[in-house]
Amino acid sequence: MKGLLVFGRTGQVATELARLVPEARFLGRDQADLTDPQACAAAIRTSGCAAVLNAAAYTAVDRAESEPDLARAINAEAPVAMARAAAELGVPFLHISTDYVFDGSGERPWDETDPTGPLGVYGATKLAGEVGVAGAGAQWAVMRTSWVFSAHGANFVKTMLRLGAEREELRVVADQHGGPTPAGDIAAACLAMLDTMRADPARGGIYHFAGAPDASWAGFAREIMTQAGLSCRVTEIATSDYPTPARRPANSRLNCAAISRDFGINRPDWRAGLAKVLQELKP
Repeated sequence: MKGLLVFGRTGQVATELARLVPEARFLGRDQADLTDPQACAAAIRTSGCAAVLNAAAYTAVDRAESEPDLARAINAEAPVAMARAAAELGVPFLHISTDYVFDGSGERPWDETDPTGPLGVYGATKLAGEVGVAGAGAQWAVMRTSWVFSAHGANFVKTMLRLGAEREELRVVADQHGGPTPAGDIAAACLAMLDTMRADPARGGIYHFAGAPDASWAGFAREIMTQAGLSCRVTEIATSDYPTPARRPANSRLNCAAISRDFGINRPDWRAGLAKVLQELKP
C-alpha cells in the first residue's frame, strides 16, 4: 500500500505487515517514542502519508498493573495524538485494540456495541485509546482482536512449544475462551480495511476480528501439541489455580459478523494459521 505509515516495527503484526507491504514506512521506538504523544503526532505531520496504522501497544498485561502511567501513555495518549494528526492531514487512521476492553462475563460472543468493562489497567488503557481515537475527528477504525500468535516475538504458541518439549505435562487454563488469531491474518485484514476506507471516506468504526473456532487455552494448547508432534499431556485447570497480577476475561469470544458484512473479511481458521507458524519455526 503506497503511502502507508505504520507505528510499530518489531511486534507480531508489524512484522507480518512488513512482509505484505515492504514499501510502507515502519516507525520503531527509536523514530517515534510512544511515551511522547506529540512526537508521534509530529511523525505523522511530516510523513506525507496517505494512511496511518497503529500496530504498537503496551501489551504486558500483568506489568501494567504496576506501570499504569506508562501503559496509559502508550495505549491511550499516543493513539489519540496520532488520530488527531491524521485528522489534520485528512487521512484514515486504523488502531488495533483488544478483547480485554470487556469484563469477560457470560458466554455469548461480544458485539461491538456491547457495554465495556475492563478488568485491569491494560484493558482500561486500551479502552481509553479507543474512546479518544473515536473522538479525534479523523476517519477512523478500531480493530479489536484476541489471542494473537505468530512465529515472532513472545506468544502462547511459542511458550507451549518450548515447555511442551521440556515437560511431560502442562497445566493449562480451561475456563477462559476466545479466538486465537494469527498475526498474519490481522495484518491482511488491516490492509483490506484501509483500502476500503481510502476508497470510501464514510467507512470506519469499531470492528471485531478473531480466529475461528473459539477455544479454551487448554484446547489451543492441545492443538499445538498435536500439530507439533509433541507428546506432552495437557491437563485442564481453572483460572483460580493460576493466579496472576491482572485478572483475565473468562469470555473473550468476539462476534465478527460486522467486519464480514462491511469489509468482506471473514474469520480465519486459526488451526491453519498454526500450521503455517509451525512450518516457519522449523529449523
